[in-house]
Amino acid sequence: MRTRWIVLALAAVLVGALGGAMLAPRSTGAVSKDMIQLQEQVSQLLQGQRDIRSAIDTNNATLRTLVQQSLDATNQLNSQMGLLQRNVQEATANSGSRIDTMSTQTQGLSDNLQDIQARVAKLSQQMNDVQGLLQSIDGKVSGGVSSTQSATSSGPPTGYSAANQPSAQAPAGDNPTPLPTVSSDTLYQNALRDFSTGKYDLARQEFSDYLRNFPTNELASNAQFYLGEISYAQGNYQDALAQYEIVMSNYPKSFKLAASMLKKAFAELELGMKSSGIRDLRELVRRFPGSDESRRAQAKLKELGVSTAPRAPAPR
Repeated sequence: MRTRWIVLALAAVLVGALGGAMLAPRSTGAVSKDMIQLQEQVSQLLQGQRDIRSAIDTNNATLRTLVQQSLDATNQLNSQMGLLQRNVQEATANSGSRIDTMSTQTQGLSDNLQDIQARVAKLSQQMNDVQGLLQSIDGKVSGGVSSTQSATSSGPPTGYSAANQPSAQAPAGDNPTPLPTVSSDTLYQNALRDFSTGKYDLARQEFSDYLRNFPTNELASNAQFYLGEISYAQGNYQDALAQYEIVMSNYPKSFKLAASMLKKAFAELELGMKSSGIRDLRELVRRFPGSDESRRAQAKLKELGVSTAPRAPAPR
């Protein structure tokens, strides 16, 4: 027991000595050295803080400059986009007008070609008629000359007078064959020319005269179609709609049938009859696949955001 207390006492003395050594004050030189190191570290920290602040200020100035430049570029881009949008709208409007004008001119050229073909056929018929007429005249002239020669060889009859001699310049008969007229062609060409040059009122009168005087002519359906085109060009879509419907009902075999269906649908869209216009455009695509009118109808349906074929009804 005693030994134990002795050991504990020695341990306490040792711990006290160590604690005293640790708590003993340092020398003045050691304290000054630590203070100098601490001041140097504080100075370094302050300098680093100043450097960081300077870098932050520089970066902020650079960022402000970049932001301002971005804003200026954005404003300039918005202005250019607005100008580009106006140009695109104007170009689209002008393109639509030019397309309509080119379509009208193409239709006019097609009509002129067909009219020329019809006139060539008529001229061929006229030449055949003239040739037949000349052959008839030659035959009758030859017969007259032979009978005159016979009368001369046997001597002139009593009371012969030159005034009674039959003329060899005209054929016998009271009703000579007349040449076919071309007034219908002239009237149609005048009307088409006035339509192509924008003389709509005069062209309307001429096409109306053509229909009134030549209702069964092969170009009558063309004249009826152009009455609709004149009203459409003048913005009278209701009358244009009626004129196109006449072509479709009275001339079902006309080569203007597809064009009439197309422009009828366009007139309906102009009048706000969207459902009817879409239905007629789809019907045109179905009946005349691959035609120019079908392609224009498909483009219009795409512009309206609808499909070329109606949706099938949902199953019940």
